[in-house]
Amino acid sequence: MKRFLFAFAAAALAAGTLFAQSTGARVRVVHASPDAPAVDIYVNGNIVLENLPFREYSEYLSLPVGTYNVEIKVTGTNTVVKQLSVPLQAGKDYTAIAVGYAGGASPGFDVMLLEDDNSAPADGRIKIRVAHTAPGAPAVDVYVTTPFETLSGKQPVLTNVPFKAASGYLSVPIGMYQARVAVAGTKTIAIDSHRLVTWGGMIRTIIAVDSRGGGAPFDLILLPDRN
Repeated sequence: MKRFLFAFAAAALAAGTLFAQSTGARVRVVHASPDAPAVDIYVNGNIVLENLPFREYSEYLSLPVGTYNVEIKVTGTNTVVKQLSVPLQAGKDYTAIAVGYAGGASPGFDVMLLEDDNSAPADGRIKIRVAHTAPGAPAVDVYVTTPFETLSGKQPVLTNVPFKAASGYLSVPIGMYQARVAVAGTKTIAIDSHRLVTWGGMIRTIIAVDSRGGGAPFDLILLPDRN
């Protein structure tokens, strides 16, 4: 899992610049496009991630501050699926998520670039963020309860979240939780995290995804942002 290839030399990204710097930025990549093959990621013409499959993600990769030309290619080929310019600021963490359908269906293939907040939660609390990256799913409501607690009478913590939207960070006490994603305006569960065990300092991003090829049954990727 989470296979990646680090560039070791300065020339991999910018001539004469060290790859990791304390004033740099960090980026991780998530493959959430259900009909796209495994991909290679090129930065300024140099491969930095290889053979990243659907529903997998890289670790944070350290980069000097700057604006980068990023190409997403079908693994082992020169077929470019997406090309984009990515500006990175000093001291920032980012999550880049490949979303949508690569095969021509709507919504089409795109990249969401989220700015992450990995500052420590307050004492006794955790931070959780939700991103809707399942192109086959409608807008959703998100419920967070104790494990297997009935949703009867419960109000969602997030409402009517559309595709390609991400919430802010929810700060909740350390405890045992269950996150359930329902079709907006209903309690029809599309995604169930089951039991989530939490501990001090934890930060997580929950990403909703299609099944391979697209559509239901839907699932989630739980990204370990911190701790």
